[in-house]
Amino acid sequence: MRHLKAFHIFNIAAESSSFSEAADKLCVTHGAVSKQIKTLENFLSLNLFHRQGRNVHLTHEGKLLKNYTTQAFQTLNSGVQELTQQKNQCLEISCEPTLTMRWLMPRMSDFYDNNPNTDVRLSTAGGPVILGSSGLSLAIRREDFELTQDYKKTSLVDEWVGPVFSPYYWQQIKHDFSLVKLIHSETRPNAWLNWHNKSANKLNYLSNKTSGKSSLSNNPSQTFAHFYFCYQAVIDGLGSAIGSYPLVADDIKRGNLIAPFGFGLSGHSYILLSQNVKANNSLEEKFILWVQSQLEQCVPSEAEGLLS
Repeated sequence: MRHLKAFHIFNIAAESSSFSEAADKLCVTHGAVSKQIKTLENFLSLNLFHRQGRNVHLTHEGKLLKNYTTQAFQTLNSGVQELTQQKNQCLEISCEPTLTMRWLMPRMSDFYDNNPNTDVRLSTAGGPVILGSSGLSLAIRREDFELTQDYKKTSLVDEWVGPVFSPYYWQQIKHDFSLVKLIHSETRPNAWLNWHNKSANKLNYLSNKTSGKSSLSNNPSQTFAHFYFCYQAVIDGLGSAIGSYPLVADDIKRGNLIAPFGFGLSGHSYILLSQNVKANNSLEEKFILWVQSQLEQCVPSEAEGLLS
């Protein structure tokens, strides 16, 4: 809109009934205010103020225009506040891909039920992250990389891991670990080896006791690009994968998966990264507290066979 700046200066001057007071409010000179008012009067071909020395009073036309500009700038201010509120009610969150699909998304309805009129936008990624300038508010990560940014780190839950099977597949191989097809993920290529090194004694005891084998070298194997594909392959009875408990908890409770060897601490944990979150009941703070309380509950029970 042409002369928007002049209309704004006119509106301030009209409310103040003083060019000098308007100049002080706008942090400009008296001359700058006078020049913008003159530009507006020339544009409208109207006199908007009666000038008596340094004193000014609105003309009839000036009073009419003041009504219009007051309404216009009040509407604009309300619109800006609404946009700001909408922005404050939107969170951009980056989360580990499999954690997003298998744990976070199924629980988001609970967050929305308690926080209506909010918008949480999820993107998937793992490892290092840039917050703020990238548009991201928060990031949920498995802490298996070096933090190079000075972000606030909120601990969510220690990671428990263990082999998971479909009940059908476990019966099909007659509980003999030497027959297990090992499902690997390219994103965690050493998951089986790490678990085996920590659990060899338990493995010997629970696997086929007559074979006495605990090596993984003779087991058939298959590799998928992502953990999510591994879990689906396990559910479909193609083999066994090392399950991170939050990623398999729902399927264990539904009976889609079992963990006959239990779960043990992996040495890693899930964390939430944020920057400068103020404790003012903001949406970021609400989400952090919510996801923390949800994941704190995501620990295997004794019935699910904790491995020490």
